[in-house]
Amino acid sequence: MRTLAVRNWLIASVLLLTSISISAAEECRLPSIGLVLGSGGAGGLAHIAMLEVFEELEIQPNQIAGTSIGAIIGAMAAAGLDSGKIQEIFRQFGGSAMDPFAGLMNDNDGPGWIDLLNIDLESGSLIDADGFLDFIAGKFDAREFVDLDIPLKIIATNYWDAEQHIFDTGNLLVAIKASMAVPGLFSPVTLDDKLLIDGGTANPLPVDVLDGHDIVIAIDVTGMRDPQSDDSPDLLDLLFKTFEIMQQSIIRGKLEQYPPDIYIKPALSDVRLLHFDRVDEVIEQASGAAAELREQIQSKIECLD
Repeated sequence: MRTLAVRNWLIASVLLLTSISISAAEECRLPSIGLVLGSGGAGGLAHIAMLEVFEELEIQPNQIAGTSIGAIIGAMAAAGLDSGKIQEIFRQFGGSAMDPFAGLMNDNDGPGWIDLLNIDLESGSLIDADGFLDFIAGKFDAREFVDLDIPLKIIATNYWDAEQHIFDTGNLLVAIKASMAVPGLFSPVTLDDKLLIDGGTANPLPVDVLDGHDIVIAIDVTGMRDPQSDDSPDLLDLLFKTFEIMQQSIIRGKLEQYPPDIYIKPALSDVRLLHFDRVDEVIEQASGAAAELREQIQSKIECLD
């Protein structure tokens, strides 16, 4: 009789502990997260700091949408590269200011833009990005969207009708090349009857293309202009910053129509379009925004420490 009582007590204890474990798991069930990585030239290196927050919290987005630099870094993350690896990739070829008009020579061991990009005036641009794409392609195995660890959408713009083109199947490198094709700087991409240019001309922060998630997180890396701290703009600054002003107008409209659950805009200063040699500095500038992202995610998912 005593043996039977002990056995029943052990069974009851196991069932109680199992119930508690199941209850705790249910309480900490992670929501579906959609991550939007926006356009912004070298300012988009701040995306790396945001990815590091996900790693620290031991979570990952269920889907990523990216435009231009957001497409490049989003593809790397979706292919399984962690933030440290992505940062190292940009260090390797960021030996100069990546300005196609000056500072192209590279004194570091890694390749610079002079090695990665070819002048391509016949295609309506200064630079052909195939060398750059070959370089990053050597850093991950994925070649098609289906090969990615995380579902990804990449945004480009059809020059002919000014509508966005969404890539989520097919050749990954073609999609990246189209999304980063800044008009006049990088070569456009012909796809069927479309001529595809930088996705930032139509949708620089694609909060509206995700498939539906419990939490949508948008990272806006378009820069700021400060007459007190910025130098007087030169010709290239005027061209690219005017492009940025137009992007910010599009973003304001998108945020009104499709407000994300978490919106982060790093305070980046004195970062030009092609300053990819300053990856460590940009990530440091983004540290405050990364801390804000961490706090907001934790506030949305209470069981995260």
